[in-house]
Amino acid sequence: MLKGKRVVDLSHDIWPGREEYGLTLESQYVNDIYPQYKRRADIDYILQTVHMSTHIGTHIEFPRHFDAAGADAAAFPLDRLIGPACVLDFRHKADNEAITLADLQAHDDLIQTGDIVFLFTGRFTNHNTPTAHNRPYLEPEAMRWLIEAKDVYVLGIDATGIEVKGTDYHPNHTLLLKEHGRALIEAVGDMGQLRRQRFECWILPLKMHGMDACPIRLLAIEEEEA
Repeated sequence: MLKGKRVVDLSHDIWPGREEYGLTLESQYVNDIYPQYKRRADIDYILQTVHMSTHIGTHIEFPRHFDAAGADAAAFPLDRLIGPACVLDFRHKADNEAITLADLQAHDDLIQTGDIVFLFTGRFTNHNTPTAHNRPYLEPEAMRWLIEAKDVYVLGIDATGIEVKGTDYHPNHTLLLKEHGRALIEAVGDMGQLRRQRFECWILPLKMHGMDACPIRLLAIEEEEA
C-alpha cells in the first residue's frame, strides 16, 4: 500500500495462445519432470514452461533490438526505468498520420528534461485484433527533438509501433535504440485511466541477459486527489 498514491496498471493482460507473436504455457507436475521431488497425489504442485516472443503484450525494446552491441534487458540502466513521466494526448491523429515536431513542441512546458514520455493514440483498443497495426507514426524530427532537446531516455506508445506502417525503413528505432542507446515501450494499455498528465513511472522487465525486448508490468504512480 502506497499511502496517498494511486497505482495504475498500464499493461495489457497476456494470454497464452492469443498473442500475435506467440506464447505457449505448459504445466506439468513437478515429479513428472524431476522424479527426485516428491508430490502427494492430493497436492497440485506444478512447474511451468513458457515459450514466447520477447515482443508480446506491453513490452520494452532495448538497444539490443537494433544493435548487436547494444544494451540488453539485463544491462539497461535501472534508474532510467523508474522516474517522472508525462502523457501526451494524440487520440485525434488518424491512422497513417504523422505526429510532428510541432505537435510535440506544443507540449514543451509539460515535458521535463529526462522524462519518460508516453504518446496516447487510443490504439490500445486494437491490441491483438486484425487492426492491431493501424496507427499514426512519429516523424524522425520529432523523435530527434525528444532525445536531444528533452533527453528522453524511454518513449512509450499505446500502438504497436512508431514507424510508418509496413515500411522496411525504421528511422525512429535507429535514432532511439541504436544511435542513442535508449528504449521504446510498445503496446501500452489504457492511458485513459490516468487522472493526471504527470506521474511517477515504474517499468519492470526481467533481468535477463541477451534479451532484446521484454514484456513488462508498467505502473503509473499518481498522487491521490485531495
